[in-house]
Amino acid sequence: MRFAVAVFLIPTIAFSGPARSEPAAHELTRPDVEALLEGFLPYALADGDIAGAAVVIVKDGEILALRGYGDADVEKHIPVDPARTLFRTGSVGKLFTWTAVMQQVEAGRLALDRDVNEYLDFQIPARDGAPVTLRNLMTHTPGFEEPVKRLVTDRPERLQSPGQYVKAWVPGRIFPPGEVPAYSNYGVTLAGYILERVSGETYDDYIDRHVFAPLGMTHSTTRQPLPAGLSGQMSRGYLRGSGPAHPFELFGVSPAGAASTTAADMGRFMITWLQGGGLDAARILRPETVRQALETKLPVVPPLNSMLLGFFEENLNGRRIVGHRGDSQYFHSTLNLFPDEAVGVYLVVNSTGRDGAASSVITGFIAAFADRYFPAAGISSSVSAADAALHARQMAGSYMSSRRQESNFMGALTFLSQVKVTLDEHGGLLVPALLDPNGEPMRWREIRPYVWHQVGGKERLAARVHDGRVELWAIDSVSPFLVMQPVAWWKSAAVFGPLLVAALAAIATALVAWPVTALVRRHYQLWPANAGRQAWPYRWTRIASAGVLASLVAWSALIAQLEGNLFVFSPALDPWIALLKVATTVSCVGGLAAALWDVRRGWPGRRFASWLASLLLVAAFGVLLWLAAVLRLAGYATDY
Repeated sequence: MRFAVAVFLIPTIAFSGPARSEPAAHELTRPDVEALLEGFLPYALADGDIAGAAVVIVKDGEILALRGYGDADVEKHIPVDPARTLFRTGSVGKLFTWTAVMQQVEAGRLALDRDVNEYLDFQIPARDGAPVTLRNLMTHTPGFEEPVKRLVTDRPERLQSPGQYVKAWVPGRIFPPGEVPAYSNYGVTLAGYILERVSGETYDDYIDRHVFAPLGMTHSTTRQPLPAGLSGQMSRGYLRGSGPAHPFELFGVSPAGAASTTAADMGRFMITWLQGGGLDAARILRPETVRQALETKLPVVPPLNSMLLGFFEENLNGRRIVGHRGDSQYFHSTLNLFPDEAVGVYLVVNSTGRDGAASSVITGFIAAFADRYFPAAGISSSVSAADAALHARQMAGSYMSSRRQESNFMGALTFLSQVKVTLDEHGGLLVPALLDPNGEPMRWREIRPYVWHQVGGKERLAARVHDGRVELWAIDSVSPFLVMQPVAWWKSAAVFGPLLVAALAAIATALVAWPVTALVRRHYQLWPANAGRQAWPYRWTRIASAGVLASLVAWSALIAQLEGNLFVFSPALDPWIALLKVATTVSCVGGLAAALWDVRRGWPGRRFASWLASLLLVAAFGVLLWLAAVLRLAGYATDY
């Protein structure tokens, strides 16, 4: 799972460092890989303020390296033991769910292209006449918007089963199924509930009996809270390793990322998939089922990475990788299988780190691993300077993530996180939101029509273009499950951002001028300009102005919680959200009505400046009402 604001609605991206001349490939041996680990991770963890990490590397059916670094509990000085210390997997744990689903597909109880409603005891509405299928769920293309409420809690009494979670609110369908990748924790949880329905077992029991037990993963569980026998081995979670430990996260979307396991157990899981579904005497999948999962692509923006059946396709230095990444509020992990080389790498850390360092550490290590053992070939360009300039101009504009919400107040976050694509000083492509590890905007060089390569790095950016118009674009690291789409003018931050600032400035000025003017007139004993019945529209616009500004402060405080504490987004917050939406509606509608009333006040004989000020307030409240409606800040509904 991905929990920061940036990963709910725009890509969360960590990039490798500057390119360098590649040395000859090292042989992947135990001494050599341990030297790489010792030279990279201790320094990276200390520099990023990360408390602890565990890593396992497998090759040819054996564990090549198994290491722990730092502390599982900083306060108690308990070091990480890679064979015994449990870490949360985040979304890497989705692979347990997809393993179980493929077992049921193999057994004939599930079909990838059948309407999921055939397996459910409630209905998922169709979109454009098309139902949701398991294939859609496995490729993150059911078209759901992404819920936030009930996602995570630190209070066991609020925790829901997969069935309770998926029935509490069916999120809106914002895309036709099978067309637009939009990462969906709800979709994976729905698959977990379907697994329960067809197997007759709870999700936790099924994973225990049919995945963990056969593979000898004795230090792994999806249960929440942790079983007594494992709770004492659980690593604490940290925002920064130098800071306090945080509560154990309980996920309402359990099949989407509630697993806790050790690096050693994940080594066994990787070997199983690399060996076609078998480990020692156990077999949990047939080889043809494994091939089906790992080789069935959903290309959306060729030639970028595609979504497979539950796995992300990746590419480093021309080597094919399949895997998954995972993030909770405190734990961050990556699983990478090199099927052609029979190699697997799993790395997990227990802290987000300074300035989100965990993402850079994980991505940097995988890049360093690939550079050392599977170095890259050179990259050439086949695009003329004139075509590159034309394509960059076509790309310029505002875009929003496909992973978003549209039916509720989280639409404001989509508005705030829109991504601009512009041109650099040489007329090339520039996306200011995409930064390298030094915090500098990445540079892009077009290598094929509408395909760009990161200058000095490994990322690719590509667009799908029709008749010279960009339909969507993505970058390699997120293209399997997230794309960027053009923003319509009527909800564009580029259009309405400046208007919003101007509207708030006008309203704040009017509000501040109200008492200031009154004090000045009282000091000089001047007769009030707004007295008697004529004063009411004037006063009501100022009262509405105060309401609008107070609502804005409250919305800002609420949305800011996404950066630090998702535990608060529970049903307990519903009365406050409803109250805030009603207050926003009343303030904007009432303010516009009062401002229109005030425009007519005192005619004839009213000063032009006074009338113009009233007219500006009409425009200001009009802009705010429009945005409140478009961004779903008005109304009273509390599903999100």
